[in-house]
Amino acid sequence: MPKALITGVTGQDGSYLAEFLLTSGYEVHGLKRRSSSFNTERVDHIYEDSHTPGVQFYMHYADLNDSSALARLLTDIRPDEVYNLAAQSHVKVSFETPEYTTDVVATGAVRLLEAIRLTGLKCRFYQASSSEMFGSTPPPQSESTRFHPRSPYACAKLFAHNITVNYRESYQMHASCGILFNHESPRRGETFVTRKITRAVARIHMGVQKELFVGNLDAKRDWGFAGDYVRAMWLMLQRSEPDDFVIGTGEAHSVQEFAELAFARVGLDWRRYVKVDPRYFRPAEVDNLCADCSKARKVLGWEPQTTFRQLVDMMVDSDLSILQNRVEGGMAAIAASPRE
Repeated sequence: MPKALITGVTGQDGSYLAEFLLTSGYEVHGLKRRSSSFNTERVDHIYEDSHTPGVQFYMHYADLNDSSALARLLTDIRPDEVYNLAAQSHVKVSFETPEYTTDVVATGAVRLLEAIRLTGLKCRFYQASSSEMFGSTPPPQSESTRFHPRSPYACAKLFAHNITVNYRESYQMHASCGILFNHESPRRGETFVTRKITRAVARIHMGVQKELFVGNLDAKRDWGFAGDYVRAMWLMLQRSEPDDFVIGTGEAHSVQEFAELAFARVGLDWRRYVKVDPRYFRPAEVDNLCADCSKARKVLGWEPQTTFRQLVDMMVDSDLSILQNRVEGGMAAIAASPRE
C-alpha cells in the first residue's frame, strides 16, 4: 500500500485529494496546524470512515514553519508521495499579511523540500503552484509564459515554484509543480469570491440577507472544479520523470458571469442584489487568467470533467442545502452583514 503525506489536508484541495488517494488504495497521512479550534469539517467524514477496515487515514499536528517537526514526521511516516498544499491562499489577505504569507507559502516550501533532502527519502514531491504567478501577462498562459506576480501571495508562490525546480535540478529530486488555475467547490472557503457569491445567493433566496458587496466584477478567471484537479496532481507524480504542468479548463469567465449564473439558479436577477464596493479591489489587479493546458491533455491525458455552469449550480445547490438544513434544525443564525 503506497503512502502519501498531504500538507493542508483540512483545506478544499487537501480533502478532495485525500478522498481520491484513499479510493486509489493509499495510506494517507494529513498534516494540520494545531489551533484552539478543530477546523476539520472538510475531512471529518474521512476520519470517521478511517475506522472502517481497509481505510488508512491519519492526522498529524505540524506546521510548515517548524523544520524539526517536518523532518520528524517524514522519518516516522516515510511517505512515497508528498503533496504540499498548505498555504495562506487568500490573495487579498496576502496584502494585509505579506510576511506571514511569505513565511508559510515560500519559506514553508523550502523547509519541506530541505527536510526531504536531509532525511534522504526517495519520495515524489508535488508543489501546488498558482496561476496568480502569471499576474498581468496576457492570456492564454502556458508553462512557457512569462511570470509577473501581482500580490504577495503570487510572489511567494513563484518563489516556492522556482525553489522546487531548483531542488529538482540540483538534487535530482522527483519534484513536480502543478500551476493550477482557479478551482472551486462547495468546500471553498467562504471568503473567496465564488463561495461568497453562492452563499449570498442562498441567504438572499431564504430571506436572511439583502445585498452582496463585491469588488471587481470584470476580472476574468479560468474556473474549474477542485475535485477534477486533484487527479491531475496525482497523475504528475505517476510519471517516471518530474515536470511542471498548467491545469485549467481553457475558458475564462468574469466575476459578473459567475454572479449572473448563481442568482439565475434560484430565479433571481443579480443586478438587484450585487453592489460594487471599492474596498474589495486589490491594490494591484489581475484582469484575465486563462489556461493553455494542452501539455496536460497530451502528456497526462487529463481533462476537466465539470463545466463552468455545472460548477456554479453545484455550489449554489450546496449552500442552499446547508442553509435549509440549519433552518429546519432550528439553528438559523442571525443574518450576517452583507459586507462579509
